[in-house]
Order: sequence, then structure tokens, then C-alpha cells
Amino acid sequence: MPKYKIGIVGASGYTGSELLRLLIHHPDVSIEYVTSESYAGKKITEIHPHLLDISDIKLETVKNAGNYDVDLVFLALPHGVSMDFVKEHGLDKFITIDLSGDFRLGSKGIYEEWYGKKHIADNYLGDAVYGLPELYRHKIRNARLVANPGCYPTSAIIPLTPLIKYGFINTSGIVVDAKSGVTGAGAKVKPGTHFPDLFGNFSAYGLTNHRHTPEIESVVHRYTGYSTEVLFTPHLLPIDRGILTTTYSTPKKEMNKEMVEELFYSVFEKEHFVRTVDRPPLLKHVRGSNYCDIHATYDARTNKIITVSTIDNLMKGAAGQAVQNMNIIFGLIESTGLEHIPLNP
Repeated sequence: MPKYKIGIVGASGYTGSELLRLLIHHPDVSIEYVTSESYAGKKITEIHPHLLDISDIKLETVKNAGNYDVDLVFLALPHGVSMDFVKEHGLDKFITIDLSGDFRLGSKGIYEEWYGKKHIADNYLGDAVYGLPELYRHKIRNARLVANPGCYPTSAIIPLTPLIKYGFINTSGIVVDAKSGVTGAGAKVKPGTHFPDLFGNFSAYGLTNHRHTPEIESVVHRYTGYSTEVLFTPHLLPIDRGILTTTYSTPKKEMNKEMVEELFYSVFEKEHFVRTVDRPPLLKHVRGSNYCDIHATYDARTNKIITVSTIDNLMKGAAGQAVQNMNIIFGLIESTGLEHIPLNP
């Protein structure tokens, strides 16, 4: 069978690097071009030495992307830049999977309020399908533009949607407490991610105004039909990769631990990449893999339902999920190229 032709726009960051790691040996695709404005003309190994003797592809400027006939393009670009590419190239020539936040919210007004940027390609917002396979697999199959989910929202939406959809919890007063490794902040050095500040430290950030809050609320609303009120607080862990998210919510009806556990086992029993576990999961149980591990329970003393979920932010939280979406679009087995056993320890 002929291989599907792929382009990757934006290869210098962690997400672009992870896409390359996954796609180089994917049996059903060939990488036609990879772009980097900062390193155009150089070999990929000059910025990603771990690919030595694995790939010798030369980086190109994004201006050359139009010279290639490809089936699908991954946009591993910053927020506010992906929309420029989509506006210029449209959706007719190839399918686009965007790993930025430019097409996740579905509303020009909400995007501009939370991202502080003018959306110049809002006419494509209606074409974008939110790329969380466990929720929107049927829509992803025929999508021309996939808005790959944010890492934090992935770890929160997967456990919250069953509770809301099946009427287990009140939709107000939901607390999402999340911790991420530093790769979630991107490859560029920033205040707070510098090693002397990060090592041995632990901090909260983005209180009350993090842009993933409307993503969580809007996606849950679109999927379940219920409006939600979510208090989301992210934290920065002194590790390189991984997200651990804890949610707290109040039941709408009389509840017990067995009811909560049964809900999660029944909802996710056929999902390849969501594993319901009987104790709080560890980050090292998903590191380097596309799995999302979830533990759910009920605390009778406080009358709260608690979920704990873990993902690798560069895999199920970014590149891995993007490849999962690509597999769905091409009609491939969903786990193709993603059967990585977690790295432990």
C-alpha cells in the first residue's frame, strides 16, 4: 500500500521533535518535509542529536511547504502562528492537524479574550474538529482540520466527561488541580523554567486566568450539553515530562465508591489508550507512552468524587494524540506507531 505523505511545520521545539520520533518509523507514512525558520538548511540532527543515524532530513523554510504534494500536515507552531499557515494554505490541498490552541475554542471572541491575540482565520473555526479521539472519533474520521487538544485539558476532560454526561456530578464548583513537567512550557528558556529556579522547587501559576480553563469548559459543554464552572489551577513540577491531574466534584445523587469505579470501567473498557486503574497512577507508569491512566473514587466524609489522571504531556498531551488522530483519519489501526511501553523507572 502506498504510504501517506506527511509534512511537519515547526520542528525545533519539543513537540516537533516528538512528532519526528513517532513518525520516522511509522509503517504507513513518509515524511516529505520538515520546517524550521531558525535552522532552515541544516540537518535535523543539528538541533535533535538523538536522531543521529536515524534521520538525515534537511530542514526547510515554511515558504517551501507549498512545493510539496502531501496528504497531511502537522503544525507544531506557537499559538497565533498556526492560524497564519491555515489562512494562507486553506484546507483543500491537505489535511491539517494543528497542535496549537488556535482552533480549539470554536469562538473568535473567546479566543481573543483568553489568548490576547486577534484571530485572523476565524472563518475556519467551524471546520475544526476537537481532536480528542475518546470523545470525537466519529468526527475526526472526516475532518480536514483537527484542533489537537491541550495537554492539561486532555488530562482533565477525559475523566470529567463521563461524570457529567451520565449525571453523576454537579456542573458547578468543579476543581481541577494539575501539575506538569517543564516541557509543557516549550523549548525556549523563560523565567521560572531556568534550571536553578526549577530544580528542587514547585510552583503554581496562571491562577484564575489560564487559557486552558475555557478549553476545558467549552469542550465539556459541547460534548455533554451541560455548561460547567471549572476552577483550574496549574502547577510546575521540577521534572521534564508528565502531567498529573486531580479533579474534585460534588455528586448530584446518593453515591458510593463502587458506582464511581463501575462508571469508569464501563466507559473506557474498550479504549486502547485510556486505562482505568485501581489505585492512584504514577507519572512513570505513562512516561514515553500515549496512555492516559485514571483512578476514580468517592470520599463519603466530604461527599466528593475524586479522579486522578496521568499522561505524558508530549505524547497523549501533544504529539502522540496527534498521530492517533492521523491514524483515525487515514483509516489505520488507531494504535499504529504508538505501541510504546511506558519507560519505568
